[in-house]
Amino acid sequence: MNDSGLQLDDDGLIRLQKLLAQSGVASRRKCEELMLEGLVVVDGEVVTRLGTKVDPATAVIRVDGKRLPPISPHVYLVLNKPRGVVSTMSDPEGRRNLSDLVADRPERLFHVGRLDTDTSGLILLTNDGDFANRMAHPSYEVDKTYVAEVEGEMYRGTVKKLLEGVTLDDGPVTVSQARIVSGAHGKNAPGRTIIELVIHEGRNRIVRRMLDHVGFPVRRLTRTAIGPVSLGRLRSGEMRELTLAELGELLDSAQL
Repeated sequence: MNDSGLQLDDDGLIRLQKLLAQSGVASRRKCEELMLEGLVVVDGEVVTRLGTKVDPATAVIRVDGKRLPPISPHVYLVLNKPRGVVSTMSDPEGRRNLSDLVADRPERLFHVGRLDTDTSGLILLTNDGDFANRMAHPSYEVDKTYVAEVEGEMYRGTVKKLLEGVTLDDGPVTVSQARIVSGAHGKNAPGRTIIELVIHEGRNRIVRRMLDHVGFPVRRLTRTAIGPVSLGRLRSGEMRELTLAELGELLDSAQL
């Protein structure tokens, strides 16, 4: 038995249908049917022979086109970072940081990228250093979704301007999607707008600087998604493991 709890053969390999079943794809019989139907691909090759063995740590497996992450001792977590928490694992000034929120975890965790201290929302944590470095590298940036509450009443013309691209002091910013979620105005309500933005880069305070550039300073900002991973019902300060589907998509994005 290896560190993942799998019962490997003497050669260090495992039968493919057994691996699929233990990974939660389906029952052993159903996994055999998926193989016979040509829906299982290993390292780019369709595998239909039921006796096929694979290395669970290195094989790139897809079931009906979806990546199945390799079995490994690594953990991949999503945390809803509260506003005011520093997105580092330690802080020389003694401020509340990510390590305070994951103190009960036994692993030595790395954060994938950062969020501003005054920004809340989704941040990934892992003990897989290669994954953390690759996901944070500009070449592999995945789409990130933010919801911002800004000062003033924003109209479609500003949304169009954002989608056409904004150039800041350190270069242009490309916005993949932008939409006004809601707004409030009138005698008893100060002018404000809630806007959702999707961008793929992670420059320092990029969303705040971009919205300020077009005349709408940010009051509150939350990152709600990274690629296929969304906050959903995760409360502030709560954490969960990535699903196999989420992890599979991120591994593909990072070309791991």
